[in-house]
Amino acid sequence: MDPLVRLKEARLKGLIPDDVYDLIVKRFPITVEGINRIEKASGIRYPTAYVEPSIVISSPNPNSYEFGILFARTIPVFFDEKFHVVIQISAPLVAYGLKGTIHAILAHEFLHFLELTRKISKMDLLSDEITGNLFESVYADEGRLFEPKVVFKDRTLLDHITKRFPAGFRDYKLEDKVMKFWIEKNLPKINISLDANTVKLSAESLAKIKLDPLFLDKIAQLEQKNAKIKTKKLY
Repeated sequence: MDPLVRLKEARLKGLIPDDVYDLIVKRFPITVEGINRIEKASGIRYPTAYVEPSIVISSPNPNSYEFGILFARTIPVFFDEKFHVVIQISAPLVAYGLKGTIHAILAHEFLHFLELTRKISKMDLLSDEITGNLFESVYADEGRLFEPKVVFKDRTLLDHITKRFPAGFRDYKLEDKVMKFWIEKNLPKINISLDANTVKLSAESLAKIKLDPLFLDKIAQLEQKNAKIKTKKLY
């Protein structure tokens, strides 16, 4: 899959100006570098990723003035009766994010991918938690994921994650750029509610999923290490 195919389609339709398109293409190697870095630091292949030519806005309900920007999402899909996990990377992140920010967000979504795989292997995805507001969702999100230092053997990458995700991702400079150069210029935008970003798979769908046994062994090893670290935090 060409990770820029949707961006190219948006440009042909006139949805993305040439200067913005050129900027995203010019800076896309930073994203590729981040994916390669994560694979090397974890020893696990990164899932399929693509650039979404929109900014994704999430709010508790359609009438709310409170909203958050989702710079990337981990999405489970069924294609040709096979299960896949796809990382959706927003074009504004590629265009305006600092290298450390881009790599941290890619790593964070990778942790979502691992947690999603862990839950699927345990048939534990029938009723995921839905929180009432963006503030609560930050902490629910962090509590479910593997500790980064369990997964990544890259000190600089870990520093990027720790700095940018102390308790949920916030980058005010990046958000200001997105508001000024993307949202205020009426470039493509996707509005979703918080519960729309929650993974929901039926028991029938879960039963059809077949996962690589070697990958599951790796997940189990990470889970054991993660449990030990979280136990130490409690005492």
